[in-house]
Amino acid sequence: MAAEERTIAVVGGGVVGPAMDRLNGFLLELTGKERPRICAIPTATGDAAANLVVYYQRYACRADATHLDLFDRSVVDIPGLLLAQDIIWVGGGNTANMLAVWRVHGVDTILREAWQRGIVLAGGSAGGLCWFECGVTDSFGPLAPLNDGLGLLPGSHCPHYDSEPERRPTYKRLIKGGFPAGYAADDGVVLLFRDRQLAEVVTVREEAHGYRVECGDGRVEETVLPSRLLV
Repeated sequence: MAAEERTIAVVGGGVVGPAMDRLNGFLLELTGKERPRICAIPTATGDAAANLVVYYQRYACRADATHLDLFDRSVVDIPGLLLAQDIIWVGGGNTANMLAVWRVHGVDTILREAWQRGIVLAGGSAGGLCWFECGVTDSFGPLAPLNDGLGLLPGSHCPHYDSEPERRPTYKRLIKGGFPAGYAADDGVVLLFRDRQLAEVVTVREEAHGYRVECGDGRVEETVLPSRLLV
């Protein structure tokens, strides 16, 4: 794929029921394949088996699904696995721990190459935050800044903007204090980036939104982004 087709889909947080099916379908359609190859990286939950069961229930019927364990690693050729995919899904959990483990195994470098090759990168919560330079995380207990994201996307990010009451005020406080401007997303919202630029916002919940959050003239400005409802 050409450089301008590099794609990252940032999901603010998961939802339940048919709405999640619509969201998953949208993500798979980004590949342009009738039955795409998808690989989950569940590092943020310590490769929890229960989460993998849910993942295969969601995707196995419509894609060739696999996953990469790192805590009980059996895959020798990680580049061979990840670079053969059409889409790579990163789940939620502890972002800081996930990034540390990725760097030990070289997954951070491989994901950058996958992105440069046009493989769709996608994820929710920790799996959305990780692509940015920085963001708001609960990796350390209380909500706090995370400053060492992968940096494939510029600026900052805050997931779960509507479902966790302290997310919005924490993000605004950090932005006012000099944190890089960025994007927030409610649960069920996808921020779709093409070549590091926001291309579209879609949502499976009519009341959910994406936001641009930045500081201007000493105050934080939060702008609701136009979005398309997936039905």
